[in-house]
Amino acid sequence: MNLMANILLNVLIAFLIGSLLLGLYRKVVARVQTRPGPPIIQYLLHLLKFYIKESSFTKTAAMPFYLGIASIMMVIWITAVIVGPVVQGSLLIIFAVYALHKIVEHNAGSSSGSPYGKLSCVRAVYSAAAEVPLFSVLVIIYLKTGSMGIADIINYQAVHGPLLYSIPLAAAMFFVLIVSKAQYTPFSITKGKDIVSGYETEHYGLLRGYLMISEALMWYMLLWVFLIVFFGVLSPLWLIIGMVIMTVGIAFISATTPLLNPNHSVVLQIIFAAIGIIGSILLMNVI
Repeated sequence: MNLMANILLNVLIAFLIGSLLLGLYRKVVARVQTRPGPPIIQYLLHLLKFYIKESSFTKTAAMPFYLGIASIMMVIWITAVIVGPVVQGSLLIIFAVYALHKIVEHNAGSSSGSPYGKLSCVRAVYSAAAEVPLFSVLVIIYLKTGSMGIADIINYQAVHGPLLYSIPLAAAMFFVLIVSKAQYTPFSITKGKDIVSGYETEHYGLLRGYLMISEALMWYMLLWVFLIVFFGVLSPLWLIIGMVIMTVGIAFISATTPLLNPNHSVVLQIIFAAIGIIGSILLMNVI
């Protein structure tokens, strides 16, 4: 299979699995809260609906920036799929994609002119203060494996066993990062119920479809990176099983815990990061 076909196949797989996992996420949240909930394919149905609906643009939107930002969001997560499953490149690039996501998230909110979007973009900047310490998980992984390459990290685990056992606090830190990107979890302050759809407010039709594709790709990639980095080589079946288990677990957290206000969310994540950094260094010195 040539490179282009491999890229298209992996992007398609990431999109479809990510969409179904997000549908499962909503279903589990509803069931835990004793509601029937939507079908698991509802995310795909919503996406199709936005693509066939007429696109509309608010008078307050900053053209053409408003149009381009949704496309950029999709492109950066396609890049993550290429760097990850396709070529197994540097983990640093994938985290750089996540950092770019925060920037695009901010600009998507500010470009629409919506007060809800602007509040979301302010929260995106604010939440970055909590997420930056969590990037120290990269340093911990490097100190343990001596490499930032995904292929090298996989090879290290083939010899020494899963990193989950040797640096569990680093895995917990990354898990918190994933939880913060899920809808309606305690740390999901950029798309809280109090600000409608957050930075996606005032995005309709094709643009909303682009954002939804980005969300599906992002969810798949965050779970993929966690499982590959902390468990090593997994067969496609076990990879999907792991993603389902993580999605169900995070959905349960979302359904049973309240959304924290931005101040509490940021402070709590910083505390988790500090514990994870210090604990991981101590564990590595002991081991």
